[in-house]
Amino acid sequence: MNRKLKLTELNRVSVNEYKQQDKTPIIVILDNIRSLNNVGSFFRTSDAFNIEAIYLCGITATPPHREIQKTALGATDSVDWFYNENTLEVVDVLQTKGYKVYAIEQAENTISLESFNYNNEPIALVFGNEVKGVEQKVVDAADGCIEIPQFGTKHSLNVSISYGVVAWHLVNQAIKK
Repeated sequence: MNRKLKLTELNRVSVNEYKQQDKTPIIVILDNIRSLNNVGSFFRTSDAFNIEAIYLCGITATPPHREIQKTALGATDSVDWFYNENTLEVVDVLQTKGYKVYAIEQAENTISLESFNYNNEPIALVFGNEVKGVEQKVVDAADGCIEIPQFGTKHSLNVSISYGVVAWHLVNQAIKK
């Protein structure tokens, strides 16, 4: 039988310790995410996977906000974040700094997530609006598109769920190398 661990047994690091840790060199770019609950989920998932930073762009709300905090559960304090109204500017700056930028999108010539080989190199992942996805001009500027294979009738996942799937896949590859 398995006994659930108590919170005191999880050996969580403090926010200060977290800030000092070496991060997984992944930056997340939120391109016009409208749901504050989704924004909070991105923060919480980023904290869990030790992601470098989040860029909030366009209409994406920024902390502090009660609705973001509901799902972030304090991760807005641990995860570095920045706001820029223009997603393309963020993509350009990160590419100049040596990051490969990938839109998580259903598009022509995508790389299937299961085939994407992550070697712990600096990358940025762009996640788009819940209805419209990543803006086409951002897709055009990206170094490529990664698509999550799906087999049902809906052909889409909630954006924060998509992030969890992609983040786990990449971080899992990184820790195995």
